[in-house]
Amino acid sequence: MAECQSGVIAEANSDALFITLNGSRDGSSLQLIKQCLAQIPATQQNFRQRYPEADLHITAAIGSEFWDLLAPTQRPSELTGFPAMSGGGGTAPHTPADLLLHIRSERHDLNYEAAAVLMALLGKSVSLVDQVHGFRYLDSRDLTGFVDGTENPEGDHRAEVAVVGDEDSVFAGGSYIHLQRYEHDLEAWNRIAVKQQEDIIGRTKAANVEYASADKPLFSHTKRTSLKDDEGRSVEILRHSMPYGDMTRKGLLFASYGRSPEPFTEMLKSMVIGDGEGNTDHLLRYTRAVTGQAFFAPAPAWLEKLA
Repeated sequence: MAECQSGVIAEANSDALFITLNGSRDGSSLQLIKQCLAQIPATQQNFRQRYPEADLHITAAIGSEFWDLLAPTQRPSELTGFPAMSGGGGTAPHTPADLLLHIRSERHDLNYEAAAVLMALLGKSVSLVDQVHGFRYLDSRDLTGFVDGTENPEGDHRAEVAVVGDEDSVFAGGSYIHLQRYEHDLEAWNRIAVKQQEDIIGRTKAANVEYASADKPLFSHTKRTSLKDDEGRSVEILRHSMPYGDMTRKGLLFASYGRSPEPFTEMLKSMVIGDGEGNTDHLLRYTRAVTGQAFFAPAPAWLEKLA
């Protein structure tokens, strides 16, 4: 399998910065953006050599709407815009951005430092859309109090799920990313009984024990996202989601990495539109997506050739 950007499959870190940007469309700005993207593998290596204990990773990804301006002759075979949808479970909006920098490590100060270096290289060729500081909360829980990411693939299977292979040889080593920022209504969530919360999630809160499949309500989050394909295999994504929050807004930065965008789209449809019998994800009654973006993170060798 072709080498991917290390942040695609690396194990979770304690801190992350999710930075989304829009790029200027003039020729000199596009060239500067290309030069910066080409330097990201070396920039990451420099930080990792100086601070090996921090386990820093920089994943750079290009938005579906911006791709053809940077690489008009080559495009990942399944790269499309974010699959906006609405239904009984609420709304998943499409709020496109041109670039994503997903910077993560065991040190928030180094994430900031790496971001500052890259933003200095990009200069006025980009404008900031959003920056979100994600952090590990307690024992890897979401702010709702439930452990998040329990079903993530492990070991070598992470690459099998998240990294493009020979099916698209030009972009082997790349990964499709979908990014959503959710805002939680924790006041409403905390007013309901723990058992009701557990039924909505499909998992116990304190012990993190998943309900048996037959015991999961059809509206539970784990029921709506535990899907099978036509051959009975689990539909999987690699999640790099992290809680974020301050005293004014609180939520989850949801990040899906996959070798194809289809698994994410199927899960989102199951949550928002439901199963055709009125069953949608009741967790969406207590949180709402305010952003939705689709990106592709090319292999390091492809990025380096941009210069």
